[in-house]
Amino acid sequence: MSLLKKPAIAKPLRLAPRGGVGVSAARPRQVEKLAPCAMYCPAGNDIRGIAALIAQREKTGLSLEEACDRAWRLAVETTPFPAVLGRICAHPCESRCNRKAKDSAVAINSLERFVGDWGLMRRLKLPGYDGGASPGAQVAVIGAGPAGMSCAYQLVRRGYRVTVFESLPQAGGMLRYGIPPHRLPRRVLDDEIHRIVDLGVELRCATPIGTAISLDEVHRDFAAVFLSIGAHVGRRLDVVGAEGTGVYLGADFLRRVAIGERPQLGNKIVVVGGGNTAIDAARLCVRLLGAGAEIALLRQENETISNELMGAVQERVRVELLATVASIERATSGCITKVVAQRVDLGAPDASAYPALQPVSGGTFDIEADTLILAVGQRPDFRSLGRAFGKITSLDVDASGKTRFTGMWSGGDAVRSGTAAAAIAQGRRAALAIHAQLSGETVQESPHRPDIGPERLKLDYYETKPRAERKTVPVADRVADLSIEIDQGIEPAQALCEATRCLSCGRCFGCERCWMFCTPADIAKLPAVATGSYFRIKNEACDGCKKCAEECPSGFLEMA
Repeated sequence: MSLLKKPAIAKPLRLAPRGGVGVSAARPRQVEKLAPCAMYCPAGNDIRGIAALIAQREKTGLSLEEACDRAWRLAVETTPFPAVLGRICAHPCESRCNRKAKDSAVAINSLERFVGDWGLMRRLKLPGYDGGASPGAQVAVIGAGPAGMSCAYQLVRRGYRVTVFESLPQAGGMLRYGIPPHRLPRRVLDDEIHRIVDLGVELRCATPIGTAISLDEVHRDFAAVFLSIGAHVGRRLDVVGAEGTGVYLGADFLRRVAIGERPQLGNKIVVVGGGNTAIDAARLCVRLLGAGAEIALLRQENETISNELMGAVQERVRVELLATVASIERATSGCITKVVAQRVDLGAPDASAYPALQPVSGGTFDIEADTLILAVGQRPDFRSLGRAFGKITSLDVDASGKTRFTGMWSGGDAVRSGTAAAAIAQGRRAALAIHAQLSGETVQESPHRPDIGPERLKLDYYETKPRAERKTVPVADRVADLSIEIDQGIEPAQALCEATRCLSCGRCFGCERCWMFCTPADIAKLPAVATGSYFRIKNEACDGCKKCAEECPSGFLEMA
């Protein structure tokens, strides 16, 4: 051996599989996982990515303004209504948040509202078409609700000429005509709709298809059609006394108030229903009638107390769970005098997918009433569209939203009554399918990513932090005015802190533990970092000790 050569230094020995001595064959891999918040977001939002842009802004060298701008831009990739959904979404993502295993779920909905309001405050514009020559094809959207406007947005940004036909005087669908302003201020809805229209969408309100223009004409003049008429037709109950004055259907009641009418109401109101329409109707009556009114809400379910239901209780609405109306008694004049209520148990779902109501023996009780509002379900009205739709109450569609009708896709309440977030996702999926068919391109499938639960995380690594709670307007103030928004959201400082509560499940957040614990220095810092991208694995000197994967708090690294 030459005296000028340094002797080779042996690699450190590790225990190999089965107890042998040597270098392990296992090597670390960076494997991004599917966080449960994204898995359970009906709108398909990149919740983890939105939080990361804000939480990791100092690591990536972003100013606060640029980080929040980018978070908004990421949010509007999937929904043009972040400020709306930040107010009305039922946020099932939070019920699955892995942080619940440590302290409490990240306030995802509050963070979404902050990002949405940030975009409105900054007057940020939605991304438009920048792909060169426009496809030029014209697409019709029937219905300007969340599904229709989402579809229009995703199409116009891909270069299509989009015309939205709306039968009602203004756009918004059930967002405008089914949700009162105390939950969704009209300025917020208007601003987010106007941003879509500003991209070049042609909006024709007060133009019902089948009356102002036939569906055949639409098919003739447009290359594709997206049908998203709302569920504005309320369901009646077949009970004694239901026919006559003093009975309103929930959807119709909310719509009439939204357009400025004031329905004739007494001072003793009974509202029946199991969804938010019923709660909204009851709380709207509080505002219309004042403190002297008596309002009872019969809920046809035994639900976990939601914020909306708790708000109704705070506003002195009498709430009876697992109860419905059995009959209505009237005076000789025809006026309602009382409602006979019936206690129920929930049976197996019926043909409509709702649980069957099973009366409890001896479970009737009387409630004095002069007005009844039935919010027990609603459906779209397809009759005006033409004979081809016959007695249809909903449309069957494939995974992309395509119907059996040539050149027609559908989503929202026209397919199944659901949440605004789900409708927005359906509009987006249909837009991508329409684009694929008209352009000849294939829809890019999202790559498969394994999911990740709390057992894969090192929860002790993360600091315990209290969840941000929203402020609400005092009861006396909020019931005095129809337009006062109850929920005031969280403060900007709270939102910035809340973003840091995200565990970044299954994705790197630059904690450096893998780098610090790698003895052979096989993990290198990237010279240019970005959110979720801080290190690379060289796999040149790795001896398979597994320490990097064992120390990774977010479960991003695994051995293979």
